[in-house]
Amino acid sequence: MTTPIKPASWTYAEEFVAEDDILTAARARADEVGVVPISSGGGAALRLLASVLEARAVVEIGTGTGVSGLWLLRGMRADGVLTTVDIEAEHQRLAKETFTDAGIPANRARTIAGAGLDVLPRLTDGHYDLVFCDGDKREYAAYLAEALRLLRPGGIVAFDNALWHDRVADPAQRDEETVAVRELGRAVAENESLVPALLPVGDGLLVAKKVWTPET
Repeated sequence: MTTPIKPASWTYAEEFVAEDDILTAARARADEVGVVPISSGGGAALRLLASVLEARAVVEIGTGTGVSGLWLLRGMRADGVLTTVDIEAEHQRLAKETFTDAGIPANRARTIAGAGLDVLPRLTDGHYDLVFCDGDKREYAAYLAEALRLLRPGGIVAFDNALWHDRVADPAQRDEETVAVRELGRAVAENESLVPALLPVGDGLLVAKKVWTPET
């Protein structure tokens, strides 16, 4: 059995890729409005994924104050466009401040105010390289269904909070959000059209690649 990672090593890994003043300011805005953004380790993982994919088109559900969005944009191609969805227009205003401070051109970040499950059906099938989900945990299964439609073959879907504050691994925890995240993990692991991994960064980052098939 593998020795569990010690807290000092976990912290070292989380902080391995340092955040700059712009991301620090975005986190401060998040604290002010009660938003919990992805961890620095999770953000670094998103940037890596976007970079490996050479992503031109990314969808984000849960804009927050732009922490995860900026990590994604920094990994995407210079001509890549992030479409980010949030039900709170004020959060998106703060995210735009983050993107502006980072020197991101306005045409590279398309913000759409609305509920994820209202907006996603309007987006183009098979057009996106990466879909990142950090919205209502109870809707994660529905986000997965939309992501499978939106992703091109070889694209990646990612879900934050896949460990949900250490509750998912504890079968005694049966609240609605925990059950939804646990069932999402099971669905991803059992889906033969996906190549999954659960990364122990931040609060857990569940990632899966949409495999190539003869039909696609």
